[in-house]
Amino acid sequence: MTDRNSRRIADLVKLAGNCECADCGYQPPEWASYNIGVFLCTTCAAWHRRLGSHISKVKSLTLDKWDDEQVEMMETIGNVSAKEKYEQHVPACYRIPRAGDPSVLLEQWIRAKYERQEFIEVDKQTYVRSYLEGTLMKRARDENKYFPRKFVLADNALKYFSKENAKEPKATINLSELNVCLAPNKMNQENGLQLSYMCEGSTRHIYVYHESGETIIHWYTAIRSIKLNWLMVAYPSASAEELVPYLTTDFVIEGWLSKTGPSERDAYRKRWFILDDRKLMYHEGPMDAYPRGEIFLGHKDDNYSIKEGAPRGCKDQDFSFSLTTPERTYVMSAPTSDERARWIQAINTVLERVLRPQDNQSKMAISENRKSARNSRHSWLSFL
Repeated sequence: MTDRNSRRIADLVKLAGNCECADCGYQPPEWASYNIGVFLCTTCAAWHRRLGSHISKVKSLTLDKWDDEQVEMMETIGNVSAKEKYEQHVPACYRIPRAGDPSVLLEQWIRAKYERQEFIEVDKQTYVRSYLEGTLMKRARDENKYFPRKFVLADNALKYFSKENAKEPKATINLSELNVCLAPNKMNQENGLQLSYMCEGSTRHIYVYHESGETIIHWYTAIRSIKLNWLMVAYPSASAEELVPYLTTDFVIEGWLSKTGPSERDAYRKRWFILDDRKLMYHEGPMDAYPRGEIFLGHKDDNYSIKEGAPRGCKDQDFSFSLTTPERTYVMSAPTSDERARWIQAINTVLERVLRPQDNQSKMAISENRKSARNSRHSWLSFL
């Protein structure tokens, strides 16, 4: 009987829809929730266990014994039917996680589906409303300390206040200029968010977190919801599915590189680089509020290119590579050959992509910031 049921389970997991994890899409699944009727990967199975057996009962496909009733439940439901039930009203703004995404996103997706059943009972989707107010822990600009700050999301803007009873916000961030990404590893906070926006011609980074994963994903999704509503008004001919990729974007790649200055004799200095769409930023540290510099990445046909090695006459160090733009050539060095290959591939992908109309706004902002910085240096030299 056991061998027969094991064969039945082995056949079921090969069927279309069942051959990947019901929650994150990882292949192949190695576990199942037999009362919900879904096949799961090891990571999602662990989150299902945390829901409690009153919600999800988890078994290994190969290591546990299956009885007739459990196998029949899997045959009756399966991933496709379960998704039709538990994901029937997922709003377009909700980011459905994939394998490898931050744990908080995956955990809250699973809890939203099976524990809170937010996509069955739409009244529970409070994050799709046009107003949100609450307290988040915000990192100080120049020190590694976090303080409670009041945040308000309304009228296509995010505001935060330095004091609870303050009448005027410390900052008002237009959502059209705001990008939000989950940053648990860099912040060493499981529920950490990095907010990036343009402030006086430069990118400004704000770091916030909340003890509750549900709350931080609530804020993340609420920002995406309001941005989607705004974009649908601004671009009425576009569908929600076409606009979703522009709500929030994870950084393409980030990490430590060494970089020279504009002179061939300049020494290499260690910098934290972030590739954010077409904007390559470098900072003194991973948690800096402002980048030391920003480089716009245009199209390869407009004199943008990247290649291994340093130009002739320039100092070489470790695994160097050169990024050429119409303004200058930037020489950088990665700690390993694999890291260099990852950066070159990531930047090359951007250089090969056709520019969008909004990319020109980013280019202009970076250009104006560079001119402003250059003028400030000239004024200082004149004063000296």
